[in-house]
Amino acid sequence: MSSSPDRPGDSSDDRFDELEADLRALGETLHAPEPPPDAVARAVRARLEAPSEQGARSRRPGLFPRVRLSPRKAVTAVAVFLAVLIGATPQGRAAVVSVLRFAGVEIRVGEPGPLPTGVASPLPSERRVTLDEARQAVEFPVAVPAALGDPADVRVSDGGRVVTLLWPGIRLDEYNGTLDVVYRKDLGEPWPEQIPAVRGWWIQQPHGVSYLPKTGGPPSEERVAGPTLIWQRGSVGFRLEGADREEAIRIADSTP
Repeated sequence: MSSSPDRPGDSSDDRFDELEADLRALGETLHAPEPPPDAVARAVRARLEAPSEQGARSRRPGLFPRVRLSPRKAVTAVAVFLAVLIGATPQGRAAVVSVLRFAGVEIRVGEPGPLPTGVASPLPSERRVTLDEARQAVEFPVAVPAALGDPADVRVSDGGRVVTLLWPGIRLDEYNGTLDVVYRKDLGEPWPEQIPAVRGWWIQQPHGVSYLPKTGGPPSEERVAGPTLIWQRGSVGFRLEGADREEAIRIADSTP
């Protein structure tokens, strides 16, 4: 984008030609579903060039001095206008993704991609252990919800980063939810529901979930997750999958 100031001797047409070129270059960087048609660009340019007749009639001379914007400042103003316009249209809203980071989970709300179709893979270095072994292998307290009792299966993954407790049809992942993002969820509307009773968030719809390894690299275990409750107690993040909303809240409320 051009950043040179107005130069003596430049004509108004030259400056607006430069402005239009900058706007077109700016348009190439905007992630909108479709570029605005040429008619829109011409209308914006005409509006910038033409003085407001109604405003001119309503002002007294000298009360509001006319402000002339340099092309650089005009580009900035139009960029702000276009950003607001994109967010105000259905097509624009579909292109915007809002991100909520909570309890070690990054939730991306907006235009969803296709749901994963592959079979879920195990978490990195996942191994089956006893509950006591899991508590010795990790640096955070492992909690068992009183509403579920002892788990049928216990897994430790990614060098002690995640403990997974399993009951028939129910999965509970526990991890340190204060250090970095452990899971990423991609979903469309609606926005997750906040559950004040357990200080958590409830995701009702099926959605894509992936695990972000501790050592970096591409996400793993990309799969479709069902309704999920996410909450945090102290430093521990919890991700409960497989229960309906009321049961999930009851389970979370019974977790020490």
